[in-house]
Amino acid sequence: MATTLPKKDAIIVGMGWTGSIIAAELAKEGIEVIGLERGKGRSLKDYYVVHDELRYGIRYELMQDLSKETVTFRHDDDERALPMRQMGSFLLGEGSGGAGVHWNGQTFRFLPYDFEIRSKTIEKYGQEKVDELGLSIQDWGITYEELEPYFYEFEKASGISGEENPLGGPRSQEYPNPPMKDTPITLKFKDATDQLGYNPYHVPSANMSQTYENQYGATLAACQYCGFCERFGCEYGAKGDPTVAVIPFAKETGNFELRNFANVVEILQEDGKAVGVRFIDTKTQEEFIQPADIVVVTGYVMTNTRLLLNSNLGKPYNPSTGEGVIGKNYCYQILPGVTGFFEEDQFNIFMGAGALGACIDDFNGDNFDHVDLDFIHGGNIAITQTGARPIASNNVPPGTPTWGSEFKAQSIKYYTKSISCVAQGASMPVKSNYLDLDPTYKDAYGYPLLRMTYNFSDQDRNLHSYIGEKIEEILLEMGATEVSERSNLENYDIVPYQTTHNTGGVIMGDDPNTSAVNNYSQMWDHDNVFVVGASSFPHNSGYNPTGTVGALAYRAVEGMLRYLKDGGSLV
Repeated sequence: MATTLPKKDAIIVGMGWTGSIIAAELAKEGIEVIGLERGKGRSLKDYYVVHDELRYGIRYELMQDLSKETVTFRHDDDERALPMRQMGSFLLGEGSGGAGVHWNGQTFRFLPYDFEIRSKTIEKYGQEKVDELGLSIQDWGITYEELEPYFYEFEKASGISGEENPLGGPRSQEYPNPPMKDTPITLKFKDATDQLGYNPYHVPSANMSQTYENQYGATLAACQYCGFCERFGCEYGAKGDPTVAVIPFAKETGNFELRNFANVVEILQEDGKAVGVRFIDTKTQEEFIQPADIVVVTGYVMTNTRLLLNSNLGKPYNPSTGEGVIGKNYCYQILPGVTGFFEEDQFNIFMGAGALGACIDDFNGDNFDHVDLDFIHGGNIAITQTGARPIASNNVPPGTPTWGSEFKAQSIKYYTKSISCVAQGASMPVKSNYLDLDPTYKDAYGYPLLRMTYNFSDQDRNLHSYIGEKIEEILLEMGATEVSERSNLENYDIVPYQTTHNTGGVIMGDDPNTSAVNNYSQMWDHDNVFVVGASSFPHNSGYNPTGTVGALAYRAVEGMLRYLKDGGSLV
């Protein structure tokens, strides 16, 4: 028998960046909020002993326990989906702060082209371009100009260190912090790309370039360039992290309660309205019902989609008919990359920071002509110096044996003489890539797992090949004497790590027939449910998604406050 708890104004499901921002912004306005997080609580003291690559980087201490919940995967409808039994292509985190604890901190704004991608593509290249590529692209129902102020609010909260992107959308204000330090690697990249006629700039970073205080009164320390960012919490408090930058403020308002080990399994509804959630205490196995006026879903992409499907909220997407919206437009990311080997240069690659790097956008979005190309969009090309830790870092030239004395000698020689250059290639939706509930496999509590049906498209393969050639050109201009062989993009594999930048499933738009939420992240058919996160992206851009997720969170808060005052649909 479930225990019913006292009613709150708002429930937030998941306490990563989006949940933390929404909690702080609602609570400061006097809204009574409870945040339900299925993982454990964290604070700065929990990061003091995390410089352990084996424990955190290889064995995923901060990630989800896949023996209790995972996803199933197949390439197409003709295959049987099987559970992902170990962390592979992407990392599913949990706990207070979410991925904001163990992220690298690269924080871009999506391009103006992204938000109106269908309209702008058809305007320039014609409807036939979209049809030939078989893409399900659609506009977001919001423009870059409308979202720009919210981008800056997130950059203030996370203390972004950066400089103007010469090919990005216009900014109303400079970044809160100046860019991070240049290194021999970033300077070499900038010089080479400048010589090639491109437009390099420093990667915008949530690693602090100086001591900084954000709008919530949190003091973030200057980065020490220790090289332990991705998959680690920052022991110096020098990385934008919700547990340091936002959650303490939310608690200090007196209007916010954080409950850890609370696994939300269902959104409860009556007469077309959400009335609360059902959750299980993962330590005691007790079941609770938490009533509220609004329910805010702020989990990871797959978590958001799965919770709506298990709660029968929204119409599930049907790839055969194209009808339905929940699970639609699942997208991943394309990662063309090349490693260059140098003879004379020595690079201290063991030092760095998660978002220390330089990049170009000359081949991102629609910054280059696609008339004669067999794809749209592109990718941000970057060299980052994140800290090459010894277990996971072992670049050797092509043709080197995979074991033995020569392998060891080449590993030692090129540890400080190799640089990898990688692009984050945009991922466009096709109707055969989607998310739904698995009919066979369930989690530890008896609820169906999420099933992912996904494979690379010709659009993806063509983009990958084109951008890969540009990366090779840059490394040779930098002085590499040899480069790794560029691989072709074939079938997607869920096993080797690629990126955790999954998007889609609960997409945003201006039409209830083709989208799940409006531009305030409010569900069209359940107006007191807000779903905020990368799950609302109708496609994935050539950047990390976090900056855009943060902007959408601030936008959503305005909608929630309006709804709590007046009710009804916001658009």
